[in-house]
Amino acid sequence: MRSHPSRFCSTCGQPVTQRVPDGDTRERDCCNSCGTIHYVNPRPVVGTIPIWKDQVLLCKRAIEPRLGYWTLPAGFMEIGETSGEGAVRETMEEAGARISLGPLYTMIDVPHAEQVHIFFRAELLDLGYSAGVESLEVRLFTETQIPWQDLAFRTVATTLELYFADRARGDFGTHTREISHSSARPAR
Repeated sequence: MRSHPSRFCSTCGQPVTQRVPDGDTRERDCCNSCGTIHYVNPRPVVGTIPIWKDQVLLCKRAIEPRLGYWTLPAGFMEIGETSGEGAVRETMEEAGARISLGPLYTMIDVPHAEQVHIFFRAELLDLGYSAGVESLEVRLFTETQIPWQDLAFRTVATTLELYFADRARGDFGTHTREISHSSARPAR
């Protein structure tokens, strides 16, 4: 599945055609008028696993997709910021939470959504969090309190399952995964 932002060239306004450009191996939107090749690349989603003692901070979504479901604070990375800066910004925007950013924890490819989800471990600096405009509610959960059936995204469920498994072992790693369109939601 490939998204098509426009059927017209953003450089000159002429119609684009799909073809494999010289020296390339993939079909692209190409402008025959000015020669611009329009690449469609994955969009990075960055976020954190904010921890306070034995609890994780989750946000209840106030927006679609998955309105009313719980998620880790995360969102699209902006131009001009690092993945870590984006994760800190998203955590502040969605949860009003001040954090100390930890190491990269999960990088999950979501090819059918044209995204890569990147989560960092993080420690909450205080309990002064509050729901941002994209969150209905923000709350701390222990592992047994996590609303597993009401998690918004498979990437969030996968990240939380890996986190709790690593915590139980006392050894945190960095994890990479792929979630396909047809893959089942992690069992819990």
